[in-house]
Amino acid sequence: MSVPSVPSVPSVPSVPSREFEIVQEFEVDAEPARVWAAVTTGTGGWLWPTEPPEPRAGGVGPFGSEVVVWDPPHHYTNRAEYTAPDAPQPLNQLDYTIEPRDEGRRAWVRYVHSGIFADDWDNQYDGAAKHTAFYLHTLRQYLTRFAGRPVTAFTAFDGPDAAGAPDALTTVERALGLDAGAPEGTPVRAAGPGGVALDAVVDYHDPYFLGLRTGDALIRVFGRHHWGHVLGIAVHDFAPDADSTSLQEAWQGWLNGVFSQP
Repeated sequence: MSVPSVPSVPSVPSVPSREFEIVQEFEVDAEPARVWAAVTTGTGGWLWPTEPPEPRAGGVGPFGSEVVVWDPPHHYTNRAEYTAPDAPQPLNQLDYTIEPRDEGRRAWVRYVHSGIFADDWDNQYDGAAKHTAFYLHTLRQYLTRFAGRPVTAFTAFDGPDAAGAPDALTTVERALGLDAGAPEGTPVRAAGPGGVALDAVVDYHDPYFLGLRTGDALIRVFGRHHWGHVLGIAVHDFAPDADSTSLQEAWQGWLNGVFSQP
């Protein structure tokens, strides 16, 4: 299969702006067409809901980007340029290459996130690289555990100012009833909003992020306090009776309560 060429990132316009590139490759137990659907029209199941891209090169992509390459189900690229003088990221490009493995029963994926950060380069790059690893892990969880199930409810929100403390992630882990350093694969009975028990599996756990998987949902905790922000939570709920408004109210109230405690 010949892969269409992708325009290269332009030269760095001036200091302190600087190019970046984050590359990850992985294989997943999902057909290429299913991976293609997840990264183009099913982003609410693992990232956040976005408008589907126009299915053609030159079409409009998410957040006003341009579809640069459209070759289903093999290659998709979108690119956005921001001309405002204070834009923190003047150029952003996402590129997905998807190839079949095992006679099409599995897929190999190469993901490249590139562009320009205008300032605070080291901090922005470190945050983007670590977030990328977590997001792509969530993509694999979605593809292998929930593919074919529409995400009924999605919510993402930040904690209060106190959730910017250096130990914010540890505080949330303790509130959920998790043992410190609980390894991935550990089954847990976590204490969620309203004291309701969550029968879950720890599917991701490092000093920056926590992922919990229940029978109907992916719960993602982002330790963004490591990069000067506040901790946040996202929930992808696949239960047919889930409601985004109720979900956000419940988890936002829980998170606010966690950080209002002494």
